[in-house]
Amino acid sequence: MQRGVMYGMTAGAIWGFIFLAPRLLPDFSPLTLSVGRYLMYGAVSLAVALPIARRLAAKLTRADLIALVKLALVGNLLYYMLLASAVQLVGVAPSSLIVGILPVTVTLAGRRDHGAVDLRRLVGPLVLVLAGIACINLDVFSDAHHTASVLTRLAGLGCALGALASWTWYAVVNARYLQSNRHFDGNEWSVLWGIVTGLLGVALGAIVWMLPSGTVQASVPASRWHVFWIVCFALATGGSWLGNMLWNAAAKRLPLTLSGQMIVFETLFALLYAFVYDGRWPRTPEVLAIVLLLVGVIWSVRQHTLAPASAVAKEAPAH
Repeated sequence: MQRGVMYGMTAGAIWGFIFLAPRLLPDFSPLTLSVGRYLMYGAVSLAVALPIARRLAAKLTRADLIALVKLALVGNLLYYMLLASAVQLVGVAPSSLIVGILPVTVTLAGRRDHGAVDLRRLVGPLVLVLAGIACINLDVFSDAHHTASVLTRLAGLGCALGALASWTWYAVVNARYLQSNRHFDGNEWSVLWGIVTGLLGVALGAIVWMLPSGTVQASVPASRWHVFWIVCFALATGGSWLGNMLWNAAAKRLPLTLSGQMIVFETLFALLYAFVYDGRWPRTPEVLAIVLLLVGVIWSVRQHTLAPASAVAKEAPAH
């Protein structure tokens, strides 16, 4: 369990950068960002898979392939298009904190899974997580420097909620599939997922290329395309391949009610990177929110550590 928690925290630290990428590339559409990222992810995954290609092919079943296509479509392509749209419309903080509700949604979705802790024991931690999210949302929407229109904010919030729904579905389905099908380790599953995502990215890229010029992407200088591919490579190697490998390793070791809590570290690191990028210190409500989120997750981890011990004590024969 301790290793699973460390894997989940590290994946969150890597994934936090994903929220900053659309800020670095505001002149590229979310669809273009998604295609570029996952084309690179497919290429990186294919290179990693070559030395173990025979082993992967021998293990791969039809059910695995169907699961990979579904996970790639919803958990990669759809999720990132919605997330990039939200970041460009309303900014990193509100987007990351709406997606930051994932610990609550995934925990609720996994409440009946094997190894899950009784939700009554998680009421306190979940209340703290929700309170932390509420603190930052109150701060963001009272920020006088935010000049976006009401319609733009609503559209951004809608995209962020869509990203939340798609990643909740992915986190639950992926964790359950890995726990019931243990013939792939975290690295192998991440590589296969990347290859499938890359193939879907090629198909999506072909559709984008056939669309009229300017429909999804305004013209940008050649120098910006160099930056685009560098960022996409960083997203592919870190945010996709390495982050997914760590997350898969965590998902195999933790019940959903705990792995869901690990997603909060993606939110915390996204906020940290945004503060550094903006060159400012967090405001008091933001500091309070970060503390509440951390305490909520640590408390949840403690509850999961105590649960097996109490179960063993109940089963022990009386002397």
